[in-house]
Amino acid sequence: MPSWLSVNTDRAQVTLTCPSVINGVSVDTLALRSPTVGDVRAANRDAGGDDEQRELILFASLAGAPVADLEGLKLVDFNRLQAGYFRLDQDDGV
Repeated sequence: MPSWLSVNTDRAQVTLTCPSVINGVSVDTLALRSPTVGDVRAANRDAGGDDEQRELILFASLAGAPVADLEGLKLVDFNRLQAGYFRLDQDDGV
């Protein structure tokens, strides 16, 4: 597990490479809660077939952040969110 990522069954905590403004506050970490089936269905519905938009909508919901704030992240930090999400999405047999 990378040093910038902490994952448990309920949450992925991602340390950003530089502070970003989320909900009007400068943060250096972002947490994604574990997704529900409803979260995924809502993101699919709201994205209208656009895979990139679906991912942004889903991550924004899981982080409790506006889509526009996630669009302002550095790409390396968005990639870290993706890595955290995909770790949440795995079943390690626990």
